[in-house]
Amino acid sequence: MKAFVLVLALCALGLPRLALAEAAFAVAPTEVTDWKTVYGQIAAKDMIPARARLGGTLVSLSVTEGDLVTAGQELGKVVDAKIAFQINAIDAQIAALESQLANARADLTRGEALKARGVMTAQAYDALRTQVSVLTQQIEAQKASRQVTEQQATEGAVLAPIAGRVLEVPVARGAVVMAGETVATVGGGGVFLRLSVPERFAATLHAGDAITIETGGASVAGTLAKVYPTIAGGRVNADVEVPDLKSDFVGERVLVKLPLARRQAFIVPARLLHTRSGLDFLRVRAADAVTERAVVPGPKQVIDGVEMVEIVSGLSGGEEVLGDE
Repeated sequence: MKAFVLVLALCALGLPRLALAEAAFAVAPTEVTDWKTVYGQIAAKDMIPARARLGGTLVSLSVTEGDLVTAGQELGKVVDAKIAFQINAIDAQIAALESQLANARADLTRGEALKARGVMTAQAYDALRTQVSVLTQQIEAQKASRQVTEQQATEGAVLAPIAGRVLEVPVARGAVVMAGETVATVGGGGVFLRLSVPERFAATLHAGDAITIETGGASVAGTLAKVYPTIAGGRVNADVEVPDLKSDFVGERVLVKLPLARRQAFIVPARLLHTRSGLDFLRVRAADAVTERAVVPGPKQVIDGVEMVEIVSGLSGGEEVLGDE
């Protein structure tokens, strides 16, 4: 009976040690990524102005900021009152030329009769025929000019260049606009993130790097799609592609985490770190001795679903970090 009790006691003493051994975490240098949090701005991939093709008065404007439009949709109409007068003037010129042509044809008919009787010379007859041909061509030229003027009138319609959302309408109905002036700006083709990073970090940015975006309290993964080679104002611009990025506001700012560098560091599971009286401790086993060692923790990050904390000072590598007793 005493032997049995002794065996149970030894087992009871050994179980905690086995549990500690299972909970031990071997400390070794691990490659970690340094992240920098910056603000990114949501931008439309395509921002194309809908311009007036005709100078005149904006008599109608059917859209406002935020409206969804389709490609080719009429956004407004510009009218130039002078076009109607130009068409009337051309019609009057055509009528005058048609009257002259009627007289020239009558002269040509008489000339043909006179030439048949040998009264008119061939030279005079050719002049009458040339006059009829010239007036006919002048009438055709005026009709073509009228078609050009009518086409200008139809170009008063301001059309959406692409399908998307109206971002800006800088004019109002009744305003006088010039040819080529912007009536509305349409953003389409989806959205992306535009970053502006200090130039000292430019060398650490590479196309294809994984990016973390904080949107609405959740983290979304993105990819650094393009780094622009021009540095302006001490900053470099970069574009980030984010699948299914949705925003009702172009220009909205969101937090973006950029990978800046990779280095070796000591990291341990955050659950093994204990704080007492403002100091942080780890239970460390080294050379078969278990001690509580004061450490200086660094930033936390999640690796493979486990929250890890970097130990800036207090570990040298090769130790084992133990859990609670």
